[in-house]
Amino acid sequence: MQSSERLDLTFAALADPTRRAILARLATGEATVTELAEPFEMSQPAISKHLKVLERAGLISMGVDAQRRPRKLEPKRLEEAVDWIERYREIFEQNYQRLDALLGELQAKPSRRKRTKK
Repeated sequence: MQSSERLDLTFAALADPTRRAILARLATGEATVTELAEPFEMSQPAISKHLKVLERAGLISMGVDAQRRPRKLEPKRLEEAVDWIERYREIFEQNYQRLDALLGELQAKPSRRKRTKK
């Protein structure tokens, strides 16, 4: 899978508030589907669909612990998204700094306009 495809899956997965809440919960440690479903007013199958989206994006993985199938956070994909965002944040910041400098120059120069009487 190419980098752009992985980013597409990551950002699509992060677009949903339920999935972001699941990731926030998994940031504190692994959890089962039942544990992840507790704070939500939705069925376990609905939570499972969200988990599949997160797994497909590579944001979480499923472990095996006896009879349990705990999910855990996979930070590598999040790091890729953060790296992509950071690259563009730096570019935007440089653009804003150049714009600020230009505005400063323009404000420092006296106006050349002549007023005409009507």
